[in-house]
Amino acid sequence: QGYTVQPYSPAAGSGLSSHELNQPGAYRDISDTSVVAQFKSIKEGLPNELINLYPFYFLAWTTTPWTLPSNTALTIGKKIKYSFVKTYNQYTKELITVVIASKLIDKIFSKIFYEVKTEKELDSYDTEKPNIPYLICHEVSGKSLENIRYERIWEESPLPLDNPENAFRVISGDFVTTEDGTGVVHTAPTFGADDAIAAKNAVPEVPPMLIYNENKELVPLVDFQGKFIDSLDEIGGKYVKNEYYSNEDVPEKSVDVEIAIKLKEQNKAFRVEKYTHSYPNCWRTDKPILYYPLDSWFIKITKVRDKMSLLKKKNFY
Repeated sequence: QGYTVQPYSPAAGSGLSSHELNQPGAYRDISDTSVVAQFKSIKEGLPNELINLYPFYFLAWTTTPWTLPSNTALTIGKKIKYSFVKTYNQYTKELITVVIASKLIDKIFSKIFYEVKTEKELDSYDTEKPNIPYLICHEVSGKSLENIRYERIWEESPLPLDNPENAFRVISGDFVTTEDGTGVVHTAPTFGADDAIAAKNAVPEVPPMLIYNENKELVPLVDFQGKFIDSLDEIGGKYVKNEYYSNEDVPEKSVDVEIAIKLKEQNKAFRVEKYTHSYPNCWRTDKPILYYPLDSWFIKITKVRDKMSLLKKKNFY
C-alpha cells in the first residue's frame, strides 16, 4: 500500500491506470496558460560567492500554474551550469537578477530582449521602450545552488504540516534537463510523480503541501472534485480546470489565468504566454485528468515473477 501520485479523473471520481491513458485519443493537443515564475531567494544561508548578487530570483517554467500554490521546492541539475542575469521584468519594469540554465538563456531571453555587455548599458535602459536589455554577470554549477532557500510564491498558501522547515529550498534531481523550460523545475510533490520522488530523495526530505481537513485527515490544497480548498482566498472553491464546470457556470477567466495575473502584478512572473502541448483525458468522461496523490495498492510482480514463469512452462494457466 502506498500514498502516491497517480492519474486521477475528478469528473469520474477514480484513478486511472497507465494502460487507460495509453488508449487511442486519450492524449490531445491543448493550449494552456504557461508561466515562467520568479521565486525570490532568501539571503540567510547564501554561499559567500552569491551574497553580492542578492536579491535574485530563480526562474521556473510551468504549464500548470494551478500547482504553484502547492510548491514546496525547486529542482535543479547538479551538473548543469546556471547563469545569473540582470534584466528588467517586462510587466513591472523592476530591475532584477534571475537564475537560469546557461544553455537556455537564448530561449528565454528572446523576442523582446537583447544582450548588453556593461552595467552602464543596462542602467541606461528607458523603461518606456519595448525592447529590454539583459546582462550575464555570473555562472555557477547547479551543485552550488543546492539548499538555497526562497520565499513562498503564493502567500495565501499554508505551511505544509510535515516538517515545514525543510520546505521552500533548492534540491537536485536527475530528471532536470536543458531541453526546454529554464533548467529549474517548479516542484509540487502532491501533483507530480517526478516531483514526489525528488522531494523524497532530498536530504532532508522535502514535505508535500498537505494540510488537515475538518476530519483531521491530511489532504492536498485541491479536493477530489478538482476544486481548491475554500481557505485559499480569491481562488478558493474554484475548479483548477474550466472543463470541470457545467456549461452554464464556466468563468470568463480560468484559475490559471487568475494566478498568472496576480503573479504579474506582484513581480513574480517573468513571462506569461499560451503554450500548446499534449495532455491526457479521461476516456470515461472526456475531461482532463489530474496527477493527484491517492491511497493505492500495488502487486509486487517481481516477487512472484519466477513462480509465474515456472507455472506457465508447466501449462498451469
